[in-house]
Amino acid sequence: MTKSKAGRKGQEFSLEFRQQALLRAATEGVTTVARDLGLQPAQLYSWRAQARRHDQDDQAQRLELAEHARLKREVARLEEE
Repeated sequence: MTKSKAGRKGQEFSLEFRQQALLRAATEGVTTVARDLGLQPAQLYSWRAQARRHDQDDQAQRLELAEHARLKREVARLEEE
């Protein structure tokens, strides 16, 4: 895991770094991983919340696509009648 710095306030971390940190935090604990990586525990909690929101957005999009496909099939069936 490598950190990537940006030329802005604070530091930015790569997606891979954040994902690996969250995986470690799930098994080792947030406080331990934050200390090992030189982060505040709040940063890991924030990343975890962002990841969950992203997963929920992806799931909602998949459900919408499935519903759209179902409705298209229904329209095609009704047009055949």
